[in-house]
Amino acid sequence: MDWTYIQGILMLAGINLISVLGLSLLTGFTGLFSFGHAGFMAIGAYIGALMTVSPSTTPAGLGLPFFVGIIAGGAAAGIVSYFIGRITLSLKGDYFCIATLGFGEATRLLLNNVQIFGGSRGWPGVPYKSTLPVIVLVDVVAVLFLANLIKSRHGRNMIAVREEELAAQVSGIDVFKYKMTALIISAVYAGVAGVFFGHYMTFIQPKMFSMTKSTELTIIVIFGGLGSISGSVLGAVLLTALPEILRAFEIWRLVFYGAAVILIMISRPKGLMGGMELTPSGIRKAQLERKARLEARAEARRLNGLEDGSADEGRGA
Repeated sequence: MDWTYIQGILMLAGINLISVLGLSLLTGFTGLFSFGHAGFMAIGAYIGALMTVSPSTTPAGLGLPFFVGIIAGGAAAGIVSYFIGRITLSLKGDYFCIATLGFGEATRLLLNNVQIFGGSRGWPGVPYKSTLPVIVLVDVVAVLFLANLIKSRHGRNMIAVREEELAAQVSGIDVFKYKMTALIISAVYAGVAGVFFGHYMTFIQPKMFSMTKSTELTIIVIFGGLGSISGSVLGAVLLTALPEILRAFEIWRLVFYGAAVILIMISRPKGLMGGMELTPSGIRKAQLERKARLEARAEARRLNGLEDGSADEGRGA
């Protein structure tokens, strides 16, 4: 494998990571499962392309700098998510999942019929602007922002909503506000990822953002571990690279890919990280929790032994 091929895989992993980090905030830390994030990626990709494509190539293009496209794509996804949230965040559990799934499919079908963007044929001629250093820089900023958000009072409130929504509401937390905040931030992340994806592929088509893409992002979040930023990073890198590593198996590679994911989820039901972070404090916390579990098991065995001994004495008497 040459460097160009490896670089392409790393860029795709970095693009997926941006979207996965946003979905991790919504699903892993706030407890709202979404199957429509590909729709936000599509909005970001098309709005970003609209900003950067040259008018001489496509009449709809504005020919603006790439960073304007990044900002516009993320902002457009965030604005749309606000209106979607006003409608759907009153729903709970499976109903919210179904609503987001419907949004993602509706976005794809709408873009299929917008001829100014090429409709179902797609939109060629998107300039190649995504580069590995820029994607890595955005990934680092996205991770740092999310980590600091989770450590803040707002992040703790989101976790409280995930753990027990009614108790959080009774304690004075504005549940709807924090759900909306998590949804908007996750949509902005997905929109930015969509901009990078479109400017990496140089061609965008509605079917690129189908339910399959949304499901893939959700699988990565669960695979890495709900409530773990480190898990999202590892999951994005591994599950993006795994199909390429298995490419030697040709038509069987997706079978092996699915089998590998299933085996890991069976052996690690809480995901790779299980809510743990690869930081000194996170590792120390995990060690203390493991020590406490071992001590609790030892104490339980000791008590069981005492009870068994008392029962034997009673029978002897």
